[in-house]
Amino acid sequence: MIHAKNIHKFYDKLEVLKGVDLHIQKGEIVSIVGASGAGKTTLLHILGTLDKPEKSGSETSLTINGENILKLNDKSLSKFRNLNLGFIFQFHQLLPEFTALENVCIPAYIAGKKPSETEAEAKKLLDYLGLSHRINHKPNELSGGEQQRVAVARALINKPDVIFADEPSGNLDTHSAENLHQLFFQLRDEFGQTFVIVTHNEELANMADRKLIMSDGQIIS
Repeated sequence: MIHAKNIHKFYDKLEVLKGVDLHIQKGEIVSIVGASGAGKTTLLHILGTLDKPEKSGSETSLTINGENILKLNDKSLSKFRNLNLGFIFQFHQLLPEFTALENVCIPAYIAGKKPSETEAEAKKLLDYLGLSHRINHKPNELSGGEQQRVAVARALINKPDVIFADEPSGNLDTHSAENLHQLFFQLRDEFGQTFVIVTHNEELANMADRKLIMSDGQIIS
């Protein structure tokens, strides 16, 4: 599903990633852990096509679901990201002026899908996530756990192959965090998605099929 080879990244003169190699199977839930500054989020952003690695010659490569990501132009990359990848962030990143339903629909609208079909799919997802009674509420009317579930529904709306999550439970209370962690495995079993999760939460990290430990810009275990 994801093949990354010799991934480097610099910010000014600071080398944040130092030749990372990574292989993630379809349907696998992989957690990435490590101290702050180890390069976890930078790696997640590159794997999620939100950032680009340094050009280090032909030995650097990134392939997702058979697509050579580093050969796509910006327009093709944006389309690939929209249709194949979903994202869940610590602070939800919901648009405050839109309802839960509208927030979930946005990626599908960007993909050019029909509004009627999109809204029907969004309602189905929100119902699946226990939010059918909250679809017309705006983010400031929802609890933190509810906002995060709306973000999960938004990540799922285009039926992506991979979902990238950056500290997804870092802003939640213990109960909501536990529910979210269980939800990831439920979604994998139900929809077959691959999950790549950066987290400081040891419980979530240890639940994953595989835990990768990063230190000083490299995967050490």
